[in-house]
Amino acid sequence: MELEISIEDILNKRRIESDRIEFKSGWNPDDIYRSVCAFANDYNNEGGGYIVVGVEEKDGIAVRPVKGVPENKLDQIQKEIVQYNNLIAPPYFPKVVPAEIDGKWVVVIVARTGVERPYKAPEHMTSKKDKKYNYYIRYLTSSVKANHEQERELINMSDQTPFDCRANHKATFDDISLLLLEDHLRKTESRLAKQVRERGIEDILEDMQLLVGPSELRYIQNVALMMFCEHPEKFFGYTYVQMTVFPKGSVENPSISEDYPNITGSVPQMIQATLDRFRNLIIKEKVLKVPGQRETLHILNYPEKAIKEAVVNAFYHRDYMSYEPITIEVEPDCINIMNFPGIDRSISEKTIAEGERFVSRYYRNRRLGEFLKELDLSEGHSTGIPTIQEELEKNGSPRAEFITDEDRRAMRVRIPIHPAFLEDSGNDSNNLFQNETSFETSLKQVLKSQDYNKLIPIIRMLEKEKEINIQEVMAITKKSRTTAWRYMRILIDLGVVETEGDTNNTVYRIHQ
Repeated sequence: MELEISIEDILNKRRIESDRIEFKSGWNPDDIYRSVCAFANDYNNEGGGYIVVGVEEKDGIAVRPVKGVPENKLDQIQKEIVQYNNLIAPPYFPKVVPAEIDGKWVVVIVARTGVERPYKAPEHMTSKKDKKYNYYIRYLTSSVKANHEQERELINMSDQTPFDCRANHKATFDDISLLLLEDHLRKTESRLAKQVRERGIEDILEDMQLLVGPSELRYIQNVALMMFCEHPEKFFGYTYVQMTVFPKGSVENPSISEDYPNITGSVPQMIQATLDRFRNLIIKEKVLKVPGQRETLHILNYPEKAIKEAVVNAFYHRDYMSYEPITIEVEPDCINIMNFPGIDRSISEKTIAEGERFVSRYYRNRRLGEFLKELDLSEGHSTGIPTIQEELEKNGSPRAEFITDEDRRAMRVRIPIHPAFLEDSGNDSNNLFQNETSFETSLKQVLKSQDYNKLIPIIRMLEKEKEINIQEVMAITKKSRTTAWRYMRILIDLGVVETEGDTNNTVYRIHQ
């Protein structure tokens, strides 16, 4: 294992701030691990630091030639380091590199910002008795115990680092596709699009605030790999979409199925390919004739926008450290879209069962959501569920269900098919209402097929009174003016109701 920068640069404190380097004349775990913990906590967000064992200092300057560490002690020190790493809570594993300088050996401990901060370390690592744990932070050039207020701030800092904004220590700039980066910037109409080839990937990512770490060693954030890497599965296991169709049902006859090829690529590529597959292979349209209505009714088995929201949500809320793909199962009567893990515990079971709107206290991939919003693939926070239900309602489909297990290990969105697409050999699929003679009966069936039974009282009032206004609709439905207008808009779009008058004095009557 090699250092990313020259050992001479570290000893001479070049390219690195002096308060991010500590020299230790010998191997003293109690003292050294306070600094390891402090650098890992990175209270000042400077990118961690370097501890060089085997170097004396005078007035903050390394004494040359270095004192060094006996070569026969190097192996023992590295074994002890593994032991002490596990004593930190949670365990933390800095990079350890033996280096030869001035004819002697030194041990360089590279302690970057920990992804699971804040960390606690025993006050005395070598003590055999019960260990007292403390938070440590850097104050100027020293590692000190954090006070109560600093502890609280450390904990808050950990809550503010979503997974997608964390550094990926395995990725290089070669893993970022120049074409994907340029394409994204072009789609979002960014001026940076014209600068990618001239300035290079690193500078552009820096401008986009997608790099973390100190100036001498920049790391790529996870979200950049999700967005601009052609093979993100290299870094996030099983990042692909698995899609299966069960023509006879996964429970009734699971042996009859068709597995489509897995969908891979960057997150935007996978979302687009998944939606294209739905559009080309799954989504169908029916044209229904409604008695007493000249215009035909166009419905879909699954409204595309509802599918889009569910697919985007699966990518947005997926745990990219989980070795599980996004799984889509197409059943005869529904579509199931599953991702891992389940819904955040801050959302109650009652709220999940209602399936209205989920407001989470924690977004695992907040920056990814911002990128998807820039591409018009998603809307604002907590709007996905209402959009799904609204699109299903407009199409006349039953409501979607949101299902998770007790341990919140997985999330399943069940989108039911429009009832008109269920197999029914007794009906002519293009004229479901041909045998109906009563206007209200046939209308009820149209409304039922579209999950609009709540509108029946409005129709009955119209048949009785011949015409009504918006205030009467509000009184009948016990809903707000906005909701009442929406109900009437549905009936107008169905061709059931026509209007007369201006916006402030609209009168509704049954379409003749």
